[in-house]
Amino acid sequence: MSALARLRDSGIWFSFRSSPVAMLAGLVAVVMVCGAAFAPWVAPHQPFDLASLDLNDSLLPPAWSADGRLAYPLGTDDQGRDVLSTILYGSRISLAVGLASVLLAMTLGVGLGLLSGYLGGRLDAFIMRVADVQLSFPAILIALLIDGAARAMLPRDAHSDVLSLVVLIGSIGLANWVQYARTVRGSTLVEKNREYVQAARVIGVPSWKIMAKHVLPNALGPVLVIGTINVATAIVTEATLSFLGVGVPPTSPSLGTMINTGNNFLYSGEWWLVVFPGLALVLLCMSVNLLGDWLRDALNPKLR
Repeated sequence: MSALARLRDSGIWFSFRSSPVAMLAGLVAVVMVCGAAFAPWVAPHQPFDLASLDLNDSLLPPAWSADGRLAYPLGTDDQGRDVLSTILYGSRISLAVGLASVLLAMTLGVGLGLLSGYLGGRLDAFIMRVADVQLSFPAILIALLIDGAARAMLPRDAHSDVLSLVVLIGSIGLANWVQYARTVRGSTLVEKNREYVQAARVIGVPSWKIMAKHVLPNALGPVLVIGTINVATAIVTEATLSFLGVGVPPTSPSLGTMINTGNNFLYSGEWWLVVFPGLALVLLCMSVNLLGDWLRDALNPKLR
């Protein structure tokens, strides 16, 4: 039986089909992810092609307004860029930073949680004390600290758009590994005393293989739920950092950068520069959060 057929016959797929909220959230998430992934082909304009920009088209209202144009459905910004096209391109950066930072946090947290729970002793005490200290500070503050320290240590001539994205991903990822580590540690403490793990030890299976093949698969359920929800958290953190001016550079704007730029024009009447990027951010994060809530309930055996 193929993997697709097994998924179709599984309880998770039945749970998804029987939840209208999950289906609607999945549809919104798929539309927004596809729009971001295929932005060069579906966007009405190329907002970062300087040759195609015209300052005479700057600050045009949405198409349904009196002064709006059909060529710019959601209006234009102060540089004459189409807001809809900029949202599609900006969503690519927000999604990339969110997914990459969650992958980094998950890899680091799962690895440290496995080592902490399985080996125990001083290593366990050290990792958990570091986690306790980090939990004493808001994640956004830790991300700001890591981002600022990394930019200060790097030479100014080494700064670039790609390097700024790497620093941003690293700062958000390092700020969110604790949840994965504590969750996996708890599962590992339970699983390492099970009979099948003790039997593997008796026959001489190496510890790393026991952790990878026996303990880790039984701890992946909660990790996947946390990861799904943390994608939305990471996207909001990136938007917050960009809004504060320490996120992605202005030459590669994300949704947070667009909101930050539009905020400067909010009181002069150009409301669409803030409302539409903000609405896109809300829809994206809400759909991911709703999918995370559904996945948590679907993987909970007590609710089946």
